[in-house]
Amino acid sequence: MEVEPREVKELLDAGQSVLFVDVREPWEYETSHVEGSTLIPLREIPANLVRFREATEVIVFCHHGMRSLDAVAWLRRQGIERARSMSGGIDRWSLEVDARVPRY
Repeated sequence: MEVEPREVKELLDAGQSVLFVDVREPWEYETSHVEGSTLIPLREIPANLVRFREATEVIVFCHHGMRSLDAVAWLRRQGIERARSMSGGIDRWSLEVDARVPRY
């Protein structure tokens, strides 16, 4: 259910078709975000289910990885088995992949 931040970076750099979703709140996204990610706050996941179903691959993240795990568990219950959570969230992304992404 989880994927490492470095693996996500490799997928994105390789041009893979990935729906890379930030499930944090808008204020968090404004504070810090990963370039190329799409903001869909956790509470809006059900309203965007079609978008997830149409995606080839789904990677979800939040601040530290808890909300994204909840989102992935829900998505998988809806039949979207290819959904994965980026372990450690944006905080780990900042530490291991791109230090230009502010930590908060």
